Amino acid sequence: MISWIFIIKFWVLSSSYSIPEIYSGVKIRMFARTSFKHAVVEGFQPLIHHRRYATAASLNQTEVAKFAAMADSWWDMEGPFKPLHAMNPARLTFIRSTLCRHFGKDPFSARPFEGLKFVDVGCGGGILSEPLARMGASVTGIDVVEKNITIARLHADLDPVASSIEYRCTTAENLVEEQIKFDAVIALEVIEHVSAPAEFCKSLSALTVSNGATVISTVNRSMRAYASTIVAAEYILQWLPKGTHQWSSFITPEELVLTLQRASISVEEMAGFDFDPLTGQWSITDDIGVQYIAFGIRNG
Repeated sequence: MISWIFIIKFWVLSSSYSIPEIYSGVKIRMFARTSFKHAVVEGFQPLIHHRRYATAASLNQTEVAKFAAMADSWWDMEGPFKPLHAMNPARLTFIRSTLCRHFGKDPFSARPFEGLKFVDVGCGGGILSEPLARMGASVTGIDVVEKNITIARLHADLDPVASSIEYRCTTAENLVEEQIKFDAVIALEVIEHVSAPAEFCKSLSALTVSNGATVISTVNRSMRAYASTIVAAEYILQWLPKGTHQWSSFITPEELVLTLQRASISVEEMAGFDFDPLTGQWSITDDIGVQYIAFGIRNG
């Protein structure tokens, strides 16, 4: 099985993906705090491509049912969410770095997010909400799957710090109607599972205070991503249940930048994730050809 990992990894790394320093009027910095150097330009494709868009909300009932069926496995480190648990340290490294810099916080502090309000959109079982709470943030975790929220609450109750998290079974659109605002809005590995990405981003923007932060991670719609996240992860290595991802629902970095820009969010920084099959660990990279994360600021 390990040989398959190396074969896929070699193929995935065999091509590069670069983008101009200024893309569509948006200057993007890389994680290393340099000018934007590497991204993927495999030809611009329209923002609307083989998706069914909802008119009023971004809810995709098929995706909701898919994740509801896996809800009991959120805290099973060897279950279908094992890749997310493994990726969490790298995701948190990016979040800590960008948000501490943006809000003028000490990244070396044990609780750098003290005094800030975060919302974890599509929180699942709370695997991101909990470490954010331990870093001092006042966290609200929302998910449309009732069972996910139940699992998240039960697990949070095992930790006095995590028990402060407010978990709610609701949508980002519903929170907007309540006129609730947050310093940072975080949606990791969610946008590729909604039916209307543009509307979803507008809701994230509406939840963010002026000059607040938005962090989104997703999968690039590239052949490399198809090979690694679907062919390898779902069919060869069987890390994920078959059908977890739909390649046509993946979003390229340029599409995400434009969609967020239209929602009044300026993307300031992007980074990719790289998996080391020898250590089983993920790390931050400047290659956003497969999985990537973006940090943006809410304008006005």
